[in-house]
Amino acid sequence: MYSRVSLFRTSPPIYMKKDIVVIILAAGKSTRMKSALPKVLHKLCSRPMLGYVLDLVAGLKPKQVVAVLGNQQGLVRKVIPKGIKIVIQKKLIGTADAVKAGLSALKGFKGTVLVLYGDIPLLKKETLKKLIDYHFENNVDATLLTTTLKKPFGYGRIMRDKYSSVCGIVEEKDADEVQKDIKEINTGIIAFRKDRLAENLKYIRPNNRKKEYYLTDIIEILAKRDYLVDAVKVDDPQEALGINTRAELAKANSLMQKTINDKFMQNGVTIMDPASTFISFGTKIGADTVIYPFTVIESNVKIGKRCSVGPFAHLREGVELKDDVTAGNFIEMVRSRIGVKTFVKHFSYIADSSVGSNVNIGAGTVTANFDGIKKNHTIIENNVKIGSDTVIVAPAKIGKFAVTGAGSVITKNIPDRTVVVGVPARILTKKRKKNG
Repeated sequence: MYSRVSLFRTSPPIYMKKDIVVIILAAGKSTRMKSALPKVLHKLCSRPMLGYVLDLVAGLKPKQVVAVLGNQQGLVRKVIPKGIKIVIQKKLIGTADAVKAGLSALKGFKGTVLVLYGDIPLLKKETLKKLIDYHFENNVDATLLTTTLKKPFGYGRIMRDKYSSVCGIVEEKDADEVQKDIKEINTGIIAFRKDRLAENLKYIRPNNRKKEYYLTDIIEILAKRDYLVDAVKVDDPQEALGINTRAELAKANSLMQKTINDKFMQNGVTIMDPASTFISFGTKIGADTVIYPFTVIESNVKIGKRCSVGPFAHLREGVELKDDVTAGNFIEMVRSRIGVKTFVKHFSYIADSSVGSNVNIGAGTVTANFDGIKKNHTIIENNVKIGSDTVIVAPAKIGKFAVTGAGSVITKNIPDRTVVVGVPARILTKKRKKNG
């Protein structure tokens, strides 16, 4: 897409591509989410959506990143890494005011400012590169990222003149019936020449229904002043759309989950039914592992090679499965390390536990980790056999080659190579043979 002005603007780019900074707008409330939690902290696949935007920006390697915070800025600060400049929008009176706050941290910079939003977690690096390349190669004053929607309700519409040049943006709430029929919409992502942005922000007025200062108004201002405004259209509209409602959050979560699952399958993991498998961001899974349907894997989980997980398994945070582990159906694990070639096959709850190698944990086993005050640790050493319906009252340690009878309740440490039974468990056989 080329505006009519760009046909005559043939001078080389003024700035090098390295002369770019990013302003991330993350000050807003969760008004349409109807939530007390800041919108950018709502999670996709167990990760705040802002985290994905921060990763995207890091991949661009800009000179500087500025995050504009406002609503509950103390909470949002916790997910922002060192090296990013934080500024506060004191009053939430619109995106233009937020960008103005961001520019206050960029005094002396001469180059391109890329404006992003903290609620666009599906945006791809390739799309941003396409936008930035076009902006620099055509020496544009403002380059918008747009897309086309069949049902564009809720989004600002791109206004074009008789030459098909971008001449403005009208927000949904301020659009008339004719403008609402426009299918090309603004994603909010814009690359600006910094000097053009700074000098024209002052002309924006709150002449809209919400009495806010819209950054989108600057497009009409630039066009009327004969500055070059152009647009790059993203092919997949889903990746560049912001998240404003719970329904949009759920849809984005499904799309992000598909991306995560596809990547695992490309790297040698078998996922029997991706549609019913929920794997959190940051999970690590080794090759030739099989994940069965209706499995939920939360954050900070590591799974080794050739493991079998599920169906109906729930691996919560802090779980580590070493190679060749079987974590079967209807089990729940949390904050536990499971050793090589260990079987936890049916209906078990393993929490705050260190389980050794070649352990067989029978159906219905429970580690009773919570005493009403604190969580306690269980240690099960190598080559142990845990009988069905065993309850291990933590803290407890079960020694090597020990065996517990079905229905045992373990209330104290069990020595190596012993067999225990009963409630509470007592030693039935003091020493098992070393080859037993």
